[in-house]
Amino acid sequence: MPVEERLKTLYQLQTTLSGIDEKRALRGELPLEVQDLEDEIEGLTTRIENIQADIKEYEQAISVKKGEIETAKASVERYKNQLNDVKNNREYDTLTKEIEFQSLEIELCNKKIKEAEIRIAEKKEDLSKSREIIEDRQQALEVKKGELDEIMEETRAEEDKLKMKVKDLEAKIEPRLLTSFKRIRKNARNGLGIVYVQRDACGGCFNKIPPQRQLDIKMHKKIIVCEYCGRIMIDPELAGVKVTPTGVEEKKTRKRAIRKTTKKATEESAPEEA
Repeated sequence: MPVEERLKTLYQLQTTLSGIDEKRALRGELPLEVQDLEDEIEGLTTRIENIQADIKEYEQAISVKKGEIETAKASVERYKNQLNDVKNNREYDTLTKEIEFQSLEIELCNKKIKEAEIRIAEKKEDLSKSREIIEDRQQALEVKKGELDEIMEETRAEEDKLKMKVKDLEAKIEPRLLTSFKRIRKNARNGLGIVYVQRDACGGCFNKIPPQRQLDIKMHKKIIVCEYCGRIMIDPELAGVKVTPTGVEEKKTRKRAIRKTTKKATEESAPEEA
């Protein structure tokens, strides 16, 4: 494909991609907001699962401690019954110590149960708050998704057409040039990979282009990039854009300025004549 045709195709590709960008811009921050809400809900769901697991763990610990209390109480009863059959002070002291030890075990278990019950109450409060938050976020997500779906429904058909056009145009461009164009476009803030000359300056970064370089761009002999921003340059005429010559604009501006000056001078001299 000649350079002229390659430049034309590239510019058509750029305008088509810019059209897709405009459609996507209509969505604004909605896709990001939807993603943020989904991530937050996922995080809250994990938090709720962890809280429920903690509550279950504390409940199991309480069950174990209650079992230990029952065992200790049974031991105390047994040792108390054995006190009636002691034969000497040594046996009596041993049984008394065992009863005291088991009583302390019962107190310790009761203390652990109370601590676990307090933790369960705290966890249940956290669980309730997390559920309220997740319900609120779910409602917000439904609203945002509804807005996004509505916008996408309006623009989907046009965007699909533009995407098909992009595929057709990309198939006509050689891979190396297409890769370079995509890289330039990705690095450009406004997404423009190819721009035309405007008022003797680059249409992307607006830096002045030397006359000789402008002449090279008009010749369409090779692909020329801006030495400042790296964008591919195209002649406005080749791009199908009508640009008013700089000299003509300056003349019009000068004529308007002269007319204004003449009119002002006439108005100022009018009272003196009167």
